[in-house]
Amino acid sequence: MTVSALLWALVGGAVVGLLGKWVGPGDHEEVPLWLTVLGGIAGVLLGTVLHALFFTTHPVGVDWWRHVWQIGTAVLVVGALAAVSGRAYHRPPRVRSRPRA
Repeated sequence: MTVSALLWALVGGAVVGLLGKWVGPGDHEEVPLWLTVLGGIAGVLLGTVLHALFFTTHPVGVDWWRHVWQIGTAVLVVGALAAVSGRAYHRPPRVRSRPRA
């Protein structure tokens, strides 16, 4: 992987992580923003590596299949992180009134 491909994967992963935070279902406060962005970066890098393992040809122009693999793995990684590290919602303790005398 070249340096420019690595930099584009970092930028793309951050964008995918932010989009996942914005579009994702449920409460958006469950998973911290930094974890979502790091998951997007890790997913895009994983997608790049997996694409390089399975496909050896390099098309002329834009490699759309590589982008599909990157986005797909980023979605899976961010989803897995959200499932594992979601903050549980705890209800505040119920305040009981004092018994009447």
